[in-house]
Amino acid sequence: MEMVKERPLETLQEAGRRLRQEQRALTRRRFFKNRLAVLGGAITILMLLIAILAPVLSPYGPYDMVVADRLQAPSAAHPFGTDSYGRDVLTRVLYGARVSMSIGAAVAAGALIVGMAVGMLASYYKVLDNVLMRVCDGLSAIPSSLLAIAFMAALGASEQNVIISLVTVSFPAVARVARGAAMVVKEQTYVEAMRAAGAGSGRILLWHIAPNILSPVIVQVSFVFASSIITEAALSFLGVGVPVPDPSWGNILNEGKDVIYSAWWMILFPGLFTALAVLGLNIFGDGLRDFLDPHTN
Repeated sequence: MEMVKERPLETLQEAGRRLRQEQRALTRRRFFKNRLAVLGGAITILMLLIAILAPVLSPYGPYDMVVADRLQAPSAAHPFGTDSYGRDVLTRVLYGARVSMSIGAAVAAGALIVGMAVGMLASYYKVLDNVLMRVCDGLSAIPSSLLAIAFMAALGASEQNVIISLVTVSFPAVARVARGAAMVVKEQTYVEAMRAAGAGSGRILLWHIAPNILSPVIVQVSFVFASSIITEAALSFLGVGVPVPDPSWGNILNEGKDVIYSAWWMILFPGLFTALAVLGLNIFGDGLRDFLDPHTN
């Protein structure tokens, strides 16, 4: 009798497992059919691997100087040539990937946390809506690069200050997306039911609204990641970002601008890596947006 009673429950559990497996397989097939997402994701993963494995891939140290080898053209010993101090450009570019990608990832994470918090609070509390959104409007009214330069002039050049500055100029875009999505979700029946059942505002925001607005927010964060790499490179190129001698794609370009006609490789290779990283993230963001949009599936 016990076996007869357990069999329907086991059958239901097995059916549930099969359904979840089929849903995951369908999601994987849909994702890999999206060529933009796959291509952008592959480029982004490649750049992240380069950043992580920079000490393994680099033939020299990022600060090793051999003055006698300064401004050598690309060769077997130095595939990307050398800079004005005799440092290997390939090594500097690989370590620059570590700095630039880590700053971009930190800015994306910070913008995600701050932007979601501001957007959800603005959507849920009408009193805060005007205040928070007017702050975001004020930050968005100033070009992000100029605002970042102003923050760096006040804070000083360092990696931590670059992250703080870029999070400050990036979170308003995330907050707008989060607010728009949260305004729709909070009107859903299940949220009204939770509120009627006595659930607190914090619980509703964290456990019922936040998970349901992640899709559009993550797409926006991927674009923030890409723009942060460009802005960090611009700040470092201008001398207010990552301080030398720490390698960054931006300050490598800054060092190469004075010898662009005699040492073109100092501009070409860091520029290519910067463009490839930003292109990969933008393509991935476009593909992810199409993948997550129910109207395109």
